[in-house]
Order: sequence, then structure tokens, then C-alpha cells
Amino acid sequence: MADEKTGEAGLGHNVPPEDKQDVVWERWTKKRTFVRALEGTYGELKEELYSQPRIIRTQDLNWKGGPQNFGKKVINPQAVRVAQSIETHIDVFAPGGYGQKHGHMNSAVFFVLKGKGHDIHDGRRLDWEAGDALIVENGCVHQHVSDDPDDETIVLIMKAKPLFLFMHMIFQKVVEYPPTEPVPGQENYAPPADI
Repeated sequence: MADEKTGEAGLGHNVPPEDKQDVVWERWTKKRTFVRALEGTYGELKEELYSQPRIIRTQDLNWKGGPQNFGKKVINPQAVRVAQSIETHIDVFAPGGYGQKHGHMNSAVFFVLKGKGHDIHDGRRLDWEAGDALIVENGCVHQHVSDDPDDETIVLIMKAKPLFLFMHMIFQKVVEYPPTEPVPGQENYAPPADI
């Protein structure tokens, strides 16, 4: 549970172990909105929905994380009022970089925009490249890895996570935290500013 005043994580399965208190991904420790209340008359809710922007300029959003894996939340109930049941984010991996090993109840579609790499799904290796769509099935422990030592990898991830959380299918677990050191030779890597 998060502390209501500070928004910091309390006891629970997503609290990093004592030796990993320097976690750089705030989404694991910061209080977030997963499902919003729908309050008001039907007419008020309809008008609010129709007044919302339909274009999200991702270059206006900030990259989080690093030094090997960076992300931008694009669409989710906390960021935009028009979406209540889907979540979409962009991840960028530094050349040769990788992210955390983790599992969650919801499935996900992982669309590769640039680069090549592989995933490990419950111990099974799956190779992918730009133009591929990868399905992460429900409950799968997985990890995303960039195999391009010379260029970044960019992926778009789409999932119905808010809907799963609403149905109390909330279990998520980080099995292995992402690296805190950059890929050797990529100490100055920064994700693209135009995405």
C-alpha cells in the first residue's frame, strides 16, 4: 500500500529489496491512478469525454528510467481522460541494453518499431526485429533484450492492464531489477528527443 500523503510505496510485493533501494523507475514506487472514478451525470461524462484531445504528442512527454531501458507512459487512466481500460507506453533500449525480468497478470502486445532483439518468456527465447509484434501472454515471466550493439531499439507496448487491475487480477512482480549501470561503451546514451 502507498502512503496516502507521500505516494511512496509501503509493504508489498513491489517494494524493492533493501539492496535495491535506488530503483530508478518511479512507477514501481510512486502512487498512481490505475482506474478513475466515473462520477457525474451521463451527459456530463459524455461531454467531458468528447472534449478530450485525441492526439497525444509523445515528444512532449518525459523519458523515465535508464541507463539501459527508458520509457514514456503515453496512454493510461492517469495520463489521459479518454482511456480507462488500456495502457500504452514506448520503451527504448540503449544499444545492447535490456530491462527488468518481470511478470504480470495482463497480456501485452509488444510492437517493434526499430531494432532487433529477443525476449525470454518463462525460460524460452523468442527472437524479434523491427516490424514484428510479440505477444506476452497472461502470467508470463519475461524480459526484453536488445541484440543490436550499435543502435537503439524502440518498442510500443499496448495492454489492458487497467482492466485487469479493475477485476482485481493485480499480481505483478519484478523478478530481476533492470541494470543500474550503462552498457559498456554507451555511457552517454540518451533516448531520442523526437519520439
